[in-house]
Amino acid sequence: MEKQSHIEKIAQNLNLKISQIEKVLALTEEGNTVPFIARYRKEVTGSLDEVEIKAIIDTHDALTKLADRKETVLAKIEEQGKLSDALRQAIKEAEKLSEVEDLYLPYKEKRRTKATIAKEAGLFPLAQLVVQNKADLTRAESFVNETFDTAEKALQGAIDILAEAISEDVRLRSWLLNELKTNSLLISSLKKNASDEKKVFEIYYDFSEKIVDLPNHRVLALNRGEKLDILTVKFENNEEKIVRFFENRFKAKDNKNMQSAIKEAYKKKMLPAIERMVRAELTERAEDSAIEIFGENLKNLLLVAPLKGRVVMGFDPAYRTGAKIAIVDETGKLLETTVIYPVKPASEAKIEQSRKDLVALIKKYGVNMIAIGNGTASRESESFVSETLKENELSDVYYVIVSESGASVYSASELARQEFPELTVEKRSAISIARRLQDPLAELVKIEPKAIGVGQYQHDVAEKKLTENLDFVVETVVNQVGVNVNTASPSLLSHVSGLNKTLASNVVSYREENGALSSRSDLKKVPRLGDKAFEQAAGFLRIPEGKNFLDNTGVHPESYKVVKDLLKELGQKDFDADTRELLKSINVKQMSEKLSIGQETLTDIIDDLMRPGRDLRDNFDAPILRQDVLSASDLQIGQQLEGVVRNVVDFGAFVDIGIKNDGLVHVSDLSKNFTRNPHEVVSVGQIVTVWVKSIDLDRGKTNLTLVNPREERKKA
Repeated sequence: MEKQSHIEKIAQNLNLKISQIEKVLALTEEGNTVPFIARYRKEVTGSLDEVEIKAIIDTHDALTKLADRKETVLAKIEEQGKLSDALRQAIKEAEKLSEVEDLYLPYKEKRRTKATIAKEAGLFPLAQLVVQNKADLTRAESFVNETFDTAEKALQGAIDILAEAISEDVRLRSWLLNELKTNSLLISSLKKNASDEKKVFEIYYDFSEKIVDLPNHRVLALNRGEKLDILTVKFENNEEKIVRFFENRFKAKDNKNMQSAIKEAYKKKMLPAIERMVRAELTERAEDSAIEIFGENLKNLLLVAPLKGRVVMGFDPAYRTGAKIAIVDETGKLLETTVIYPVKPASEAKIEQSRKDLVALIKKYGVNMIAIGNGTASRESESFVSETLKENELSDVYYVIVSESGASVYSASELARQEFPELTVEKRSAISIARRLQDPLAELVKIEPKAIGVGQYQHDVAEKKLTENLDFVVETVVNQVGVNVNTASPSLLSHVSGLNKTLASNVVSYREENGALSSRSDLKKVPRLGDKAFEQAAGFLRIPEGKNFLDNTGVHPESYKVVKDLLKELGQKDFDADTRELLKSINVKQMSEKLSIGQETLTDIIDDLMRPGRDLRDNFDAPILRQDVLSASDLQIGQQLEGVVRNVVDFGAFVDIGIKNDGLVHVSDLSKNFTRNPHEVVSVGQIVTVWVKSIDLDRGKTNLTLVNPREERKKA
């Protein structure tokens, strides 16, 4: 009964059919992964995608957790003999854990308080007299005892009882929570003796905004400033309104003792707790938004088109210690590593020798592309590379500025030590920079997602939740793209549906011992890779040189017979150009009935047959290839440029236009139309045309716009 109630609630919350929820949960219980369900069980789920399937699973888990807590709370209150039908109903109808805890608060075992001591001393009747406005010191005299040995102390004990009761009133707490969320302000100021040398938090030195209007990025900025002891953050509440509401609730306008109880309940007990609750809700909302943004950015970064078939030079810049160079061939195999000294403080002689070394390496290995890391000395190195290419007329060699985020994490990892045990950390970093240009997905999966640096305040959000979300993003992208089982690293294979780190290592060990896999069925020979793992993984693994051309498509082995029957229906023995033409004219509905297969599955099969070996990433923008360097002093207001989106945040997007610092396109400059969510307009890795809006050379800041200023002037 409860499970059905959960299913109905999930369907309502996610605007999906009850049957879809039931099928997804059933498939999950059978051990099917999210990617497998999304790709190969479309008929069962009604073509739900990975995000929708995960939302169903997560919502079900949350509802189960809530139900478990309700049962615990109900049992504890019942043990006390205080569980009324109304309270039971209220707890059962609660939709949030916080609501359940509020209802449980009066019955929760707590440490001895002033109120409990007063109750034990028999002061509850006096508290009732206070409510009736019949209590004074004379009346209180009759309640004096060993614990409360004066009338004043007895009266204060009665007030303590009332203050605790008021503070635990569920309706009052709910009203106060809503009042703060709707009408209160969050204000911040610079802390005395605080150190904010770069004035990162300058706009928050004297800041106030209604809580209901606070955008997520400001919540996280205030949290960080407070955590760093730079800002003092507090609430500004309409205390007069709140006190008036409480006094009216208890008819305490002329009851000074009751007013004292209200003040104590409101000031000392309720307000601190409710303010913490509001801050927690704001933080949770902001964290969820930041995690969602990070996930969306990571997905788009992983989907950046690879530069296939290029010999790439990885160029990891540095000043004093020299630039580390790594050259990899078309498959990512390391050919050579070295160090050159292309920028000051190196001597002119060393810089000149570095030019000769660079040209020699380019010619020796046929380098097509130079990937320059965007860290320290990046722009000076870019100038060095650009000048060297021009001087030596190397017009067929280009360079790209590549994000170094996470490269140092990878190069110091156990995985990097296993791959290149004889190399220094810096040289491994250069290899990573080269490879992430060749195949961003294959290289970036070796790095902890949160270290890749395409988020907003990623160091200020719940680590567990961030990690889970980013792992899901990586898993989704890896399986959507597909993986060459004969070349993939253990890191990449471990993200394939049905595989884990152990099975991924076993696959690599098997191919090292037995040679490349010639068919998907060879996977069944891999130690510990059982039938379920094979079912979940096989469709996402590719074998380009396999015996069966279907092994290089997204067609699952369970559908190979369907393909055979399809070819028979088309009158074809083999798959060739004629077959492709025939596939274009298929009536999917009629053919699916003939083959006894779902229309969604048949559509996917036809799509895979039309484009065997396709790479989803080819539909996305490739990096901008450059030969000339640009500096901020070269820019002019209104100048048109081409750039690549490096990061998308709540308030806009950062775009690399080839100068030292990325330019910012504020959300208001992303489109002619009002835009609330920057992701609706741009994505990480996208190539965009921008115009320079403003330049601040002193602060190294450039503001850009995606809106053509000429068109705007014409409109005006």
